[in-house]
Amino acid sequence: MKLQLHWQILIAMVVGVIVGVVFQIVYDGEPTGWLFGAIVSLGTIFIHLLRMVIVPLIFSSIVSGVASVGEGKRIGRLGAKTFAYYFISSLLAILIGIVVTNAFKPGVGANIPVGEEFDPSTLSTPRSAGQILIDMIPLNPIEAMSSGHMLGIIFFSIFLGFAITRIGDKSRGTLQGFFEAFFEAMMKITQVVISFAPFGVFGLIVATVASAGIGLFITLGLYMITILTGFLIHLFVVLPLLFYFGTGINPVYHFRAMSSAMVTAFSTCSSNATLPVTMSDVENKAGVSNTISSFVLPMGATVNMNGTALYECAGVIFISQVLGMQLDVSQQFLIVLTALLSAVGAAGIPAAGVVVIFIVTQAIGFTDAQVGLIIGTMLAVDRPIDMFRTMINIFSDSVGAVIVAKSEGETNLYPALT
Repeated sequence: MKLQLHWQILIAMVVGVIVGVVFQIVYDGEPTGWLFGAIVSLGTIFIHLLRMVIVPLIFSSIVSGVASVGEGKRIGRLGAKTFAYYFISSLLAILIGIVVTNAFKPGVGANIPVGEEFDPSTLSTPRSAGQILIDMIPLNPIEAMSSGHMLGIIFFSIFLGFAITRIGDKSRGTLQGFFEAFFEAMMKITQVVISFAPFGVFGLIVATVASAGIGLFITLGLYMITILTGFLIHLFVVLPLLFYFGTGINPVYHFRAMSSAMVTAFSTCSSNATLPVTMSDVENKAGVSNTISSFVLPMGATVNMNGTALYECAGVIFISQVLGMQLDVSQQFLIVLTALLSAVGAAGIPAAGVVVIFIVTQAIGFTDAQVGLIIGTMLAVDRPIDMFRTMINIFSDSVGAVIVAKSEGETNLYPALT
């Protein structure tokens, strides 16, 4: 237990495979008994814990994040530029996720058990883009929270966060402080839940391997290759192009400037933990002023999750392929919209993307019981994915900071080059 979490998860996965194979051999692919039931319960408990934190984590994260940009000039030109970059970069990441997953088809023919019989007729098919926007507005925000209507929760959270920025100083300070404290508490709860991951992974892997066999890991390997391919395209093609067109500077300089932050993000899997290093690199190596970096980067650690958005989108399409369902254009558009909005609420902590992916599956119409085992199986290879995901998140934030700084007339960028 003194090992780092990713090593604990790796060990749990290996032991889970061994135990799962034993159960498969002994029970000929149909394991039963109290011991097997107890082990499987570990995975079920972990999935329930993940589901428990979704609504309060997303709600508090979005409200506190949006409310924090409401002082003075932060709701003006600077804010408009920052959020325009967030929108464009996240949308491009999501589209890459759709393209690579449809191209590689990692879930087609996969033998991963599901927890509940799947009925394709239950999938949501929006009638139009306008209907999606209408459905985003909850008639009762409390009911939306209790029923898990995620688009409604996200819409209300953004609206409430914006409203907090427009009220008097005393009330704004009280509410903003409350939601920031609430978000910190939910992050702590989420960290505790994630610390249970080795036990959950062990139970889920045993259940999956005992039923599906070790051929499962061929599917997981292709799934991981698909996600990493999307990450590499976004990191080394899309973001450098955005950087070049936004600043006119060779992107290689920015990669060099952000090396420390990228290594920190890769090792910690936490945008929040990396934030001090990111700000140091952006200010001291990229030459961005503290005025810009102190606004763009903290907000980016909350709302600009390119890697997470790409992962969510690709992950949901992978799940639909495992379930044998071909999503049509309108359903994939709903994935794009939900992933774009839910990425705003992804906490900057390790494995937060695993929690948030439930939001997108719920928006499409998959029940948690149908996708829980699949998502739990995906968690077995989530650590290396999370490392790249976090690195892309913070690199995108830093690109946005330099682009905004350049547009604001800052000229002393990359002082070591002059």
